[in-house]
Amino acid sequence: MSSPLSARYRTAFVTGASTGLGRAFADRLLAGGVEVWGTSRDPSRLPVRAGFHAVALQLGDGPAAESVYCAADKAAGGFDLVINNAGFGAFGSFAHTDFAVWEEQLRMMLVNTARHSHAALRGMLVRRHGALVNISSIAAEFGLPYQAAYNMTKAGLSALNESLMYEVKGTGVIVIDFRPGDYRTDFEGSVRRPAQAGADALQTDRMARVWGSFTAMMQSGPPPAQAAADLQAALLRGRSGTVRTGRYFQAVLAPLLARFGSLALQRSIQERYFGR
Repeated sequence: MSSPLSARYRTAFVTGASTGLGRAFADRLLAGGVEVWGTSRDPSRLPVRAGFHAVALQLGDGPAAESVYCAADKAAGGFDLVINNAGFGAFGSFAHTDFAVWEEQLRMMLVNTARHSHAALRGMLVRRHGALVNISSIAAEFGLPYQAAYNMTKAGLSALNESLMYEVKGTGVIVIDFRPGDYRTDFEGSVRRPAQAGADALQTDRMARVWGSFTAMMQSGPPPAQAAADLQAALLRGRSGTVRTGRYFQAVLAPLLARFGSLALQRSIQERYFGR
C-alpha cells in the first residue's frame, strides 16, 4: 500500500512493540504501508500481521540486543526508521530502594538505548537517509516523584537527542526527541514497586498519595493512537526536532511553564499536582 509515510520510510524497527505506545506506533506504520520489525522480550505477545516481523529482544543485554538489531537491519536491507521505545517503570523512594533496581533501569533505558541509537545511526549515515526516534518523556522536564531513575533516563535521552540533532544536520538523517505525557497504556499496571527497606511513615504516606495521583493521571490520559498520529506528523515533516504530546496541559502549557516560569513555581505546581 502506497502512502506518504511509506514513500518516505520503507522499513521500520520498533522496540517494545507488544503493548502501549510501541504497539500504537507499529499499528500506525503498518497502516501506512511501512514494513515493521517489532520487538518484545516475549515474541508470542506480538501481533501476527502482514508486513510485521516479530523479533525477540532483551534490551537488558546491550551486546546481545545490538546483535539482534544488526541481524534484523541486514534482513531488512537497512532500516529507514528506528523507534527506541522499550523500557520499564520503577516506583519507590530513591534511598529506600535497592540500588540494583535503579542501576538496571539506567543500564537498559539509557546506556543500552544509546548503544542501539549508535548502531542505527551508523547505517543511516552511510545511506544518507533515515529517522531515529528516541522516546523520551515529559518527565525529562518535570520529574515524577519516586521515579528517580526513570527521570534520569529520559533527561539523558533528551540530552543525547539534542547532541545528535546537531551532528546529523545536512546528512539526510533526522533525529526526533519524542516526549509523551500520560497516555492510557496501562503503564502503571506494569511499574515495578520494589520493597522499601526502612521507609518511615512519612515516606510511606507520601508514596501512597503520589501513586494514587500517578495512577489517576495515566488512566485518564488520551489513547495511544494520538501519540502515534503526532509521531507520524513529525516524521512526514522530515526534520529533526522535539515533539511534546499528550493532554493539553502537558503538551502545550507545561513547556511554556518550563520556558518562562521559575524553578520554584514549577516545583510548587508539581507538589500540588501529586498531592504533596
